Amino acid sequence: MMIRCLAIDDERLALELIEDNIRKVPFLELVQTCRSATEAMEVLRNRPVDLLFLDIQMPDISGIQLLKSLLHKPLVIFTTAFSNYATEGFDLDVIDYLLKPYPFERFLKAVNKAHEYMDLRERAANPSNAKETGPAPAFLFVKADYKLYKINLKDILYIEGLKDYIKIYCSDKPIVTQMSMKSMEEKLPPQDFIRVHRSFIVAFDKIDFIQKHMLTIGKKEIPVSEHYRDQLFKIIHQEKTSE
Repeated sequence: MMIRCLAIDDERLALELIEDNIRKVPFLELVQTCRSATEAMEVLRNRPVDLLFLDIQMPDISGIQLLKSLLHKPLVIFTTAFSNYATEGFDLDVIDYLLKPYPFERFLKAVNKAHEYMDLRERAANPSNAKETGPAPAFLFVKADYKLYKINLKDILYIEGLKDYIKIYCSDKPIVTQMSMKSMEEKLPPQDFIRVHRSFIVAFDKIDFIQKHMLTIGKKEIPVSEHYRDQLFKIIHQEKTSE
C-alpha cells in the first residue's frame, strides 16, 4: 500500500528534509511540497492525498486553521518547532506530532504509525477482502495520554464502560480512552469477545467461571445482565456441542 503525501511548511530547509526522508521510505509517495496553506488548498482540491506533513505556524493561515477548514481530512502528522500545540493536535485527531529538529528514526516511527492505521481502516472498510489480504489484525490502536497505543487482542481481559470513556483492562495495565462501548464492540472479533452487560465486554477465553448473574475473570467479578445472559449461555452451549 502506497501512501500519497503532501508536505506543507513555509521553511525551505524543513521541506527539503521531509522530501529527503520520504524518499527513504518505500511505501511513501510525495505528491508535492507547498510553502503555504493557500498553495496546499489548491493541491488538495485537485489531487488525492492520504497523509499531510503539516507545519503549524505559517503566515496568513496556520496549519491548524487549514486542517479545521478541510471537509475531507487526510491523516496528519504535525511538524513544528513548538511543543505547546500537542494538546490541540490530539484534539484534532492527528496521527503524530514531530517536534523539530527530529531524527529520521522518529520520522520513520510516525509514518509507520500512519501505515498501520491506514491498513486497519482499509481492512475494516473491506471485510470481504480479508481472505485476500490475510487474517484480521490481532491488535487495535486506541488514543490515550496524547498517544496511539497498540493493544494486542490476546492481552485484553475485559472492557468497562465509563460514560463517554472505556477502560480496557489488559494483562499488564488498564488503558482509558474516549470511545463508546458500541464502537469498541464493533472493532472486536465476535468469536473472541462478548458483551455481558451494558458496561462490560469480556474476552471469552479469559472467563474463569460463570454463575447465573455473575462471571469471574481473575479476581474481578463482572455482572451478567438479563439482556445479555441468554446470548452468553447460547454461545457456551454451542462451544460444548462442537467439542
